[in-house]
Amino acid sequence: MSSRRSRQSSSGASRITDDQIIQLISKLQQLLPGTRIQRSNKASASKVLQETCNYVRSLHREVDDLSDRLSQLLSTIDADSPEASIIRSLIM
Repeated sequence: MSSRRSRQSSSGASRITDDQIIQLISKLQQLLPGTRIQRSNKASASKVLQETCNYVRSLHREVDDLSDRLSQLLSTIDADSPEASIIRSLIM
């Protein structure tokens, strides 16, 4: 097989080429904060995917932390206040 082979999903319905994978990895790299992977440098696909996973995990931790903080704040104010309503809408 050549290096430009097509990949087929288990259903056989869609195919993605190596060039498309390279483009998708490049787009994904652009979404990562600059401090994680220098955008001017070409990183390996595995490095981009690893950094993406790390970044998503950190975002999950941040969301959990903010949610906890909002819950704590909600417990300190009047449940019927407009502020409480806003906080509840942020948590849900």
